[in-house]
Amino acid sequence: MRILFVTPYIPSLIRVRPYNILRALVNRGHEVTLLSLQPPGDAGESLPELREWCQAVHVVPHARSQTLINGLLALPTGLPLQAAYSRSPGFGRFAGEILQKESFDIVHLEHLRGAVLADSLDGLPVVYDSVDSISLLFGKVLQDAPNLKSRLMAIVDLERTRKYEGQLTRRFRQVTVTSEADRQALVGFGCDNRRVTVVPNGVDLNYFQPQDSERDPLRLVFTGKMSYHANIAAVEDLTYHIMPLVWQKQPDAELYIVGKDPSPAVLEMGQNPNVKVIGSVPDMRPYIAQAAIALSTVRYGVGIQNKVLEAMAMATPVVCSTQANSALKTVNGEDILVGETYEEIAQHILMLLESPEKRATIGQQGRRYVETHHTWDSAAATLEDLYQKAITNHRPGGS
Repeated sequence: MRILFVTPYIPSLIRVRPYNILRALVNRGHEVTLLSLQPPGDAGESLPELREWCQAVHVVPHARSQTLINGLLALPTGLPLQAAYSRSPGFGRFAGEILQKESFDIVHLEHLRGAVLADSLDGLPVVYDSVDSISLLFGKVLQDAPNLKSRLMAIVDLERTRKYEGQLTRRFRQVTVTSEADRQALVGFGCDNRRVTVVPNGVDLNYFQPQDSERDPLRLVFTGKMSYHANIAAVEDLTYHIMPLVWQKQPDAELYIVGKDPSPAVLEMGQNPNVKVIGSVPDMRPYIAQAAIALSTVRYGVGIQNKVLEAMAMATPVVCSTQANSALKTVNGEDILVGETYEEIAQHILMLLESPEKRATIGQQGRRYVETHHTWDSAAATLEDLYQKAITNHRPGGS
């Protein structure tokens, strides 16, 4: 197929889902043209790779001033701020020029921030990858977010986002999400149950694989973007509630917090000599490979926790919260260790720290789990079927 792949940001190792789906589609023989907004602060480091894979790559700069204008104009309307963010006159002009010169079988359109870009793609069948339900996320943010700013954003945007997401299957013939919980949320908001399909995230099993490096038997690692409110809440729980229970019996255990843009609250955690706030690194893999245990203690979120899949793929045993495991089909105690309370999570950590054999077993089982359930090639194969359905059912003048 000739696929026009449209995203509101440049796919990369940070934007892991579009990056890997695009590559898998190319590897399966499709001709992919990428059309992306380049939001403020996005340096486009992945563009050389994307240009190697794609038939063509088109990038439209998106100025910070435009995003602010978009937000202000959206406030008195029913359009969610997340969707309004990507309104771009430049994108519309550029898309029109491309469509005059080239023909495509299907448009793959990603994320709530990208939904408004469909206005420039009239006449082509579209498969819309919602990724997650942003309404579902906002509902959880209202309950559990660690700061007022995040809760205020959820208050402003929750109801308009629910209404907007409930209309997705009226605009797009096929909609995809990463988890069953997100699918049920969209259906509950009004989407057609028959048109919403779960396409789980995969893992690059060649990039994330077991390493030969020696593991530190007392090192724990949490990875992720550390300005993101859900990650901040997760490491607050770790540092102030879970690790003190661990340190009572393992006083030398160290928690490594690895990820870009650590907030002031996260940096403050580094005052504890047993907590190392590393910040941005060029490659997460050495930190995952050297740890005895990887942790994911998110108390709220949506979709699939990529950090969990990546650690499992590297055969690093994972201890996580029920939320972090909620979108997976793992067997607790075999592929992963899941705790509902601070005490249960601490007990899992202590048990693994005391048993190298159990760490090795859980790590190996975790690797086998992702090999079986989370490949990007499988995700691309599911999308191919949805593309064909969208093409078959396409009505001229609609998506």
